[in-house]
Amino acid sequence: MISLRLDPLFNPPGSNQLARLVVLRWLSVACMVAATLALPPLLDVELPQASMLAVAVTLAGCNLGTLAWYASRPDPPGAWGLFVQLLADLAGWGVFLYLSGGASNPLISFFLPLVAIAAAILPALQGWLLTALAVAAYSVLWHVHRPIVFHVGADAMRWHLAGMWVTFVLSALAVVWFVARATAALRRRERELAAAREAQARDEQIVALANLAAGAAHKLGTPLGTLRILVDELARSTPAGGDINEDLALMREQIDHCKRILGALTADAGALRAEGGGVQAAGIWVQTVTGRWQTLRPHTRARLVCEPALDELHIVVDATLGEALHTLLNNAADVSPEDVELHAGLANGTLCVAVLDRGPGIAPALQAELGRAPLGARDGGMGIGLFLAHAALARVGGSLSLLPRAGGGTIARLCVPLERIRA
Repeated sequence: MISLRLDPLFNPPGSNQLARLVVLRWLSVACMVAATLALPPLLDVELPQASMLAVAVTLAGCNLGTLAWYASRPDPPGAWGLFVQLLADLAGWGVFLYLSGGASNPLISFFLPLVAIAAAILPALQGWLLTALAVAAYSVLWHVHRPIVFHVGADAMRWHLAGMWVTFVLSALAVVWFVARATAALRRRERELAAAREAQARDEQIVALANLAAGAAHKLGTPLGTLRILVDELARSTPAGGDINEDLALMREQIDHCKRILGALTADAGALRAEGGGVQAAGIWVQTVTGRWQTLRPHTRARLVCEPALDELHIVVDATLGEALHTLLNNAADVSPEDVELHAGLANGTLCVAVLDRGPGIAPALQAELGRAPLGARDGGMGIGLFLAHAALARVGGSLSLLPRAGGGTIARLCVPLERIRA
């Protein structure tokens, strides 16, 4: 079967415009056949029906040839290709009208939709050229045509007015259908371009943050090394068995964690590919991220609830998604250190992880800003973590929603489509 692939974007000129022209040509063929068969008995006139039907068959053959030609070509037709298609329609209607009264035939108004469509989809040169040819054809048909002879002359004007009304309705419907679809496609393209510009701006901010993070990682190495030396010196000068030894051990452990994080940041800088994390059961991944966070926040406890189905689901681990979940846990612990819950499960083909807290909630004024861009040093934080979490989720087609929790607090829900992370 011959088919024409429709491009969802409005890329004038292109295959979507050609597809609409094909549909309009089928409409022209139907109108020609209907007029050829219906007018002689209705108007009691004689018309060269065989020749008129031959014009309709020729246009139908052009349509089939167009479909076969462009179905075998990977590239959509250019401006001249669409011009030739409209020119074929203009020529077909010119011959058809020559056989059926010329300019006196109300169907000559079908020239106008062709001109309107040419103006909508063609560059100025081709649009003006087709307009000039349509005017020339109209002028020629004014003088050169095969006249229609009515057996009852009084009916001529009545049928002419009725034909003008029918032609106007069909022309208006054709123009509105074509322009409405083209406009809808253009609006879709504008929305996609706006989304692309937003994504580009977000990526530029992420690159800037990555450069700052790399510089910070390099600069923090020295003070962390100094702190580790001081902790070791304090531990050696403190009598064994004191309470301070536990605090010093915890400080040493936290410093080592910081050094490992900086080392991983240096080693993995610029590596955002999900393949780097390997394959892991979804339940194990959630537990691993939570456990790593718990090591850094030993005084805060999070209640973790995982659906059993997550143990059967294996995913490609993405380090950036782990950091996104880490950010949500940190935010919850900052506002509600005594009551943090983590629920992980499957919903509508997505992996969803919800972090619940009993904090004061999110101010309505911040709801639209959080995650879209860093907020700066205000409102108790800079919002960089949520901004990076949004970016990481957008990269895999996921979403992050911040919802009010019944009884007070916030529900931060992270959802990722399974087809993007399933192993």
